[in-house]
Amino acid sequence: MSAIDAVADDLQDLAVLWSVGEVGAQDVVEVACSALVAGLDSPGLRILAGYSRGEAEYEVPDVLPGVLDELGLVFYPRESEAGRDACVRALAHQHLAGRLTPRELAFRVHRRFGHQLPPAERLAELDDEYDIVEYGNRTVAQLDAEVTAEARRLTDGWPERHRRT
Repeated sequence: MSAIDAVADDLQDLAVLWSVGEVGAQDVVEVACSALVAGLDSPGLRILAGYSRGEAEYEVPDVLPGVLDELGLVFYPRESEAGRDACVRALAHQHLAGRLTPRELAFRVHRRFGHQLPPAERLAELDDEYDIVEYGNRTVAQLDAEVTAEARRLTDGWPERHRRT
């Protein structure tokens, strides 16, 4: 994977996480800045990267869909079902990229979706197991390994699946 593809994936992940309220608009602006520095470019991306912290909350909702379209990425409307599914995969991708520990991944997915979203169900169950690990017959290392395996399963073919063709 090229550096440009990696920053496009990061932008896609942050856009998905923003669409479900998992990160703020300023986080999207920061990843847009990083994408520009890494060589990803489009007119809308330059505009997005230029927003101040105060402007971000007001401007990102209007600008982000066009930026993603320019870059051939997918915009998930806020709180859409497809966005929730994509969020689970984006968080799993964040874990596999070393940005979240296994425990953090399981916790964030469980906190956001409970046991109500089929792609998130196994991670929610594993979060429950972390809570009772001292009483069970599994170790934290075993749970970590299972969370990582689940993250790999969830991201198999991701982020290519969320790129427009």
